[in-house]
Amino acid sequence: MASAVKRVALCGVILESNAFSPVAVEGDFHQELYIEGKELLAEARKPVSIVPREMASFVQTMDATGSWQPVPLLLTGCPPWGPIDSTFFQNCVSEIVDGLEDAGNLDGVYIANHGAMVATDDGDPDGTLMAAVRRVVGIGTAVIATLDLHANLSPAMVEATDSIIGYQTNPHVDQVQRGEEAALLMRKMFDGLHPVQAMIRLPLVPPSTTLLTAEGPYGDLINYAQRREREEAGDITNVSVFGNFAFSDTFKNGLSVVVTARNDQTRAQDLANEIAARAWDNRAAFSRQMMSIEDAVTLALDGDRQPVIYSDAGDNPGGGGEGRTTWLLSALVSAGAKGVLFGSFFDKELAAESHNLGEGAKFDAVFNRTGDTEFSKRFSVPAEVLALHQGDVVGGLGIYKSRKLNLGLCAALRIGGECGITVSVISVRKQNADPVFFEMFGLDIARAHTVCVKSRGHFRAGYIPWFPAERVYEVDTPGLTSPVLSRFTWRNLPRPVYPLDLNTTWLPPD
Repeated sequence: MASAVKRVALCGVILESNAFSPVAVEGDFHQELYIEGKELLAEARKPVSIVPREMASFVQTMDATGSWQPVPLLLTGCPPWGPIDSTFFQNCVSEIVDGLEDAGNLDGVYIANHGAMVATDDGDPDGTLMAAVRRVVGIGTAVIATLDLHANLSPAMVEATDSIIGYQTNPHVDQVQRGEEAALLMRKMFDGLHPVQAMIRLPLVPPSTTLLTAEGPYGDLINYAQRREREEAGDITNVSVFGNFAFSDTFKNGLSVVVTARNDQTRAQDLANEIAARAWDNRAAFSRQMMSIEDAVTLALDGDRQPVIYSDAGDNPGGGGEGRTTWLLSALVSAGAKGVLFGSFFDKELAAESHNLGEGAKFDAVFNRTGDTEFSKRFSVPAEVLALHQGDVVGGLGIYKSRKLNLGLCAALRIGGECGITVSVISVRKQNADPVFFEMFGLDIARAHTVCVKSRGHFRAGYIPWFPAERVYEVDTPGLTSPVLSRFTWRNLPRPVYPLDLNTTWLPPD
């Protein structure tokens, strides 16, 4: 007799929380992603979708590998920002719990979260959500989560799930593979597999600029972990190494390793310890030199070198930055730099004014006319409205590939004459990790002498056709996402922790 069709619930609350950024409120989520029930399922099955690619991949892989009954509940998320408002978060948890209870018997639950969320009154909302799911569905139901590799892991998250699967690439271009992996593991659990997990967390909080995976210590560590996973494939189903997100400033910060084994808890723990020890032994390598603003300006004025791209690293909306600091922009303007594409600058008021004036209008562009903060100072400069756009685009490369994006009213402003600086202004805060942020205005990346993006790392995947690694520079700019961790006043970060406390010690568990 054929087995009953397996029923799998789908849910997630996605946020990377920067504790130094403003609170992420309900409106932020509804503006970006808030999708329920049948609409969630329909959207996940589209070739071009608004849902994260791992959710779409999970659904499509389940569709391709046999019959199943999806039970779509709630998927919501917003770009990295501050702590999630606790009332809104609890409402999300309640909706998911109610949906699970109404669903009756379930065979599995797939959770698509980021993993570095904090709430205004909860340091581990990811763990809170996962524990709530487990309480409803019980021990016998498969619960699998996929997380960003910047997740901050807690024991509660591991205890509530059968397997946590982390991204392996930064920039993040493997979400499809991770969603597929989660679906295939879910199928194996339906066939009788009962996986177990082990986790270990180090007193190591690497700066964000050291967590690239194509090169450097983190890439080496992930490559080693994946090699060991392949070597131990008879016992091990997944090894994930989470670099952590320092700016969450929470008790669970620290580079973490989680290993999923087929049935041997000891084997999982031994491998987790092995990989963690390797990371700790190489901790001094988690340091990275950045370019000063002064040196960035000097290089920008060099007319004889090949085109380069700058990361405005201290103001990355992809890490909770406001997307509207002006240190690098104003320095380039003052120096009279030419052939520069700069973006994207988050300023709704300026974008709206540009649309009201129309293409070709010349005016005094006032950046940050409202909401003046420690980092986002008012800046005024003569400008011309070069081009306008409504802001509905589809990503083409990197992390936004095949994702529908809504950037609100957008404008390209030319500063400094015909060959000066062109600034992309957007009305929905989002990191510039895809050339579409410029190309929507008809701007040609290949014609730029210098490109400056408000993104820390993900732009590398989007702009690699034009800029190989040797022509990529991270600029040491002030802001909410500065990789210089000593500039922040930490409240909850476990101390001592390396590299903030250079004398930090750690010994592998017996």
